[in-house]
Amino acid sequence: MDTQRTSFQRRQLLLGAAGAAALTSPLSVLAQGAEEIVIGGSIPLTGVFAFAGVGINAGMGDYVKMLNDAGGIKGRKVKYVPEDTGYKVDVSVAAFKKITSQNKVNLYYGDSTGFSKTINPELDRNGNILMAGASFATELNDPKKYPNQFLVGPDYTEMFGILLKHIAKEKPGAKVAFVYSDSEFGRDPIESSEAMAKQLGLSVPIKIMTPAGSVDVSTEVIKLRRAAPDYTIFHGYILAPIPEFITQGKQQGMTSKWMGTFWTMDSSTVMKMGDAADGFMGVMPYRYYYDTEKAPMLEKIRALRPEYQSTAYIQGFLAAMLFTESAKRCLDAGKPLTGPNLKAALNSIKDFDTGGLIGVPITISGNSIPVGRVYRADMKAQKMVAASDWIKL
Repeated sequence: MDTQRTSFQRRQLLLGAAGAAALTSPLSVLAQGAEEIVIGGSIPLTGVFAFAGVGINAGMGDYVKMLNDAGGIKGRKVKYVPEDTGYKVDVSVAAFKKITSQNKVNLYYGDSTGFSKTINPELDRNGNILMAGASFATELNDPKKYPNQFLVGPDYTEMFGILLKHIAKEKPGAKVAFVYSDSEFGRDPIESSEAMAKQLGLSVPIKIMTPAGSVDVSTEVIKLRRAAPDYTIFHGYILAPIPEFITQGKQQGMTSKWMGTFWTMDSSTVMKMGDAADGFMGVMPYRYYYDTEKAPMLEKIRALRPEYQSTAYIQGFLAAMLFTESAKRCLDAGKPLTGPNLKAALNSIKDFDTGGLIGVPITISGNSIPVGRVYRADMKAQKMVAASDWIKL
């Protein structure tokens, strides 16, 4: 009986408070306060990119839950609405249309470069959405052409830039080979990175293009061995044919150091390379789940999920953090949540602390976050360990 009376009194107090607020606040403010902020997502939970999509989805969902548990954004809850796309552009476009027709969407996560480019005219027409996604395509890093989009890290050319800066510092005048897939993803940073290598005093004696996921690379390995690079950077692959190149190269007496870019660099992917991966290096915009340096947000993630979480998870988590930070800054400034306002709010981010997910404070002046660190595979420890400081471009 006492419990019932207490809950009734509490309810009366709450109702009284709400009534008082209604008398002193315009109805529009109350309506806005109750309105959810919606993040839509074209997420590849099945198909060839599912290994990343599952992590991205969990990361975004976890950050949204943390934020809502802490009260949301200025009294407004955040709602995350994902749809599986199977990593197909037409399915992703259909998912976008479905989610935006059923919800008032202000923030959206896209699953691919193809989708980001295809949906861009619709984002411009809609005018109310800020979008990020799984792509790090250099083309998207253009605020004039893609004014309502951003990349949750460095673009592919900037990733090469981070690796090349590390190489130039470690071995001035080094010879660097580029090995890349015959795909838009693979070709993306090659031409501009060759020019940057020369600016840094490095030479690129050979560039080798192979079909994505090719298995027989014996002819290419012979060409690579003849070029005798000090470093070989792979791009446009997830796993194959990287282990084949390294294993055969080592068998033929190559002493090259081997490197990769973001989508190759998840800990679980590198560990699948086996013995070939020992010493394998690459660029990573975020800290790994198991990094021991101070990172309060990683500690929260580890408390929430005691098992290893992929770099795709961290990318999804950070995307949700930056989305909602942009929305918060808009609301703090009393501005409506439109695409241009959200992007301007994102671009006001200066020396921002991500809770240690990125090891240095970040500034987002354009469409990318041009920061990263070189990590190296330690096969005894079964971990990626830092091989450089954080490098800003």
